[in-house]
Amino acid sequence: MKLVFCGTPEFAVPTLQALVDAGHEIPLVLTQPDRPAGRKHELQVPPVKQLAQKLGLPILQPERLKNNPDLQALLEQIAPDAIIVVAYGRIIPQWMLDLPPYGNINVHGSLLPKYRGAAPIQWAVANGETETGVTTMLLDAGLDTGNTLRFHSLPIRPDATSAELYPQLSQIGASLLLQTLSGLEQGTIIPQPQDNAAATLAPILTREDGRLDLAHRTAQQTYNRWRGFTPWPGAHALFRGKRFLIHRMHPSTSTLTLAPNQLDFSTDHLLVGATHNTVLALDEVQLEGKPRLSGLKFARDFQLHAGEHLS
Repeated sequence: MKLVFCGTPEFAVPTLQALVDAGHEIPLVLTQPDRPAGRKHELQVPPVKQLAQKLGLPILQPERLKNNPDLQALLEQIAPDAIIVVAYGRIIPQWMLDLPPYGNINVHGSLLPKYRGAAPIQWAVANGETETGVTTMLLDAGLDTGNTLRFHSLPIRPDATSAELYPQLSQIGASLLLQTLSGLEQGTIIPQPQDNAAATLAPILTREDGRLDLAHRTAQQTYNRWRGFTPWPGAHALFRGKRFLIHRMHPSTSTLTLAPNQLDFSTDHLLVGATHNTVLALDEVQLEGKPRLSGLKFARDFQLHAGEHLS
């Protein structure tokens, strides 16, 4: 097929590579503009752009799609069979949806209709799901509401983080898209409408999502959120008025009775209480401006007092 590819982060890279390896024609790659990042605000080149340059593919990085007559004219001239969208980070305008005969095909990192939105992998882990996967679907004007094409599921280990699932799901997505294109071309795939009543949302993450709420979440729920939100926004609270980061944690089997947010290291582990009489072990922590430490070393170095709390 002749395909226009739209994608930006590392998650989209295996799909672009797979399309090229399979012999599909890619006359244009659309990706987000280079953005300043990090403390030095150096321009970061999107991973998809890096691969497209390596493959010698034409690249455009438009700031907008909706009111872009030059882009519209170019795509009409290319006349792609389909437009492939993988974690592009832009809303696809109606004129692009209507352009190709096979539509705009999206690779989405969840089993739709569950986890529609910008962060499906993170929220699936954060909510303690035991299964996730990838869906290929036809984009429409809604938020991940289009007809589905194919699915592939993947179990989530109880200790898996979203960061560990990302590369697995990106490879699954690449393979699933090739199967989807073949099925569409052969007429063996019938698009299926989603059950909107079963839909859940996976909104874009904010820093506040990483804030501990031990008064309302159990140790297991807090651990699940940390697994989902690692490396960002992670898990954080305040200790003695300073930002307190938890880099590693796990639910504890301790029989200590601790109030929510109450700290204790009497068992040679740094523990904190959560709701419903559950306890969380803080394995590796970091106080703002200080190095990472094991929980026990932190408690000793900072002379943790009996009864001190996180806030």
